[in-house]
Amino acid sequence: MLKQRITTAAILIPLVLALILLPPTVFFASVVAIVFVGAAWEWSLLAGCRTVVGRGIVAAGAAAIFVALLLVRTPGLLTVLTLAGVAWWIGCCFWLRHFTFAAAPNAENRMLKIGAGALVIVPTLAAATLLHESVRGPWWVLLALVIVWAADTGAYFSGRHFGGRKLAPRVSPGKTWAGVYGAVVAGGFVALLGGFLLGVRDGGQLVGLLVLGVVTVAVAVVGDLFESLMKRHACVKDSGSLFPGHGGLLDRLDSVFAAIPVFVAGKLLLGL
Repeated sequence: MLKQRITTAAILIPLVLALILLPPTVFFASVVAIVFVGAAWEWSLLAGCRTVVGRGIVAAGAAAIFVALLLVRTPGLLTVLTLAGVAWWIGCCFWLRHFTFAAAPNAENRMLKIGAGALVIVPTLAAATLLHESVRGPWWVLLALVIVWAADTGAYFSGRHFGGRKLAPRVSPGKTWAGVYGAVVAGGFVALLGGFLLGVRDGGQLVGLLVLGVVTVAVAVVGDLFESLMKRHACVKDSGSLFPGHGGLLDRLDSVFAAIPVFVAGKLLLGL
């Protein structure tokens, strides 16, 4: 399994880097939208859609929203959707406190989870597009992702080495508080270093970036936990099997969906 994960990552990382750094924003956002349609397809299963037709309707609806968003793509609209994503992830913390909320497989809960999926995915596309269009935008997008990747690595090694108290045993038994602390340290350090490399020299802004890195990591953990909760409700181990050793798109993007809107909103707040 570890060998599969390394091989998959070795193939994906150069592709992701090329997508972020080389093309103009409209191409970048279009490819991301296509990927997110796949994520919406997987989310439909977690929401409780068991038929191909039902899942196809959800994916088609997501595609229509993404096309409309990319056609309009005004800074004001993108900013509003980004802030809506931030508000969603704050509210999501209350859902995580109630494990059985919307767990019953009925039509009402299915629609609720489909709506939650829209709040997970759509603001991320808006925030990523807004960030990519900013000054040195592709590099800021890369920094946001590296913060998440570094946090994942820090959580893995810290959690494995120190272990200790479980973070949310009913939702994700493998996660520990030690892992969270490792993630926060790694993500905060990368945010500080990345900001400096991107030309941020003001002491206050650098401190702000450090805080933003920590907050981004904390919200990324929430995103990871929320997808785990949805998988528990749906009684599945992975959201899909697209990536050997990694699961599906949602399994790779759960933290990113939470992190990107928060990072972009924080960057705007810091005036960067």
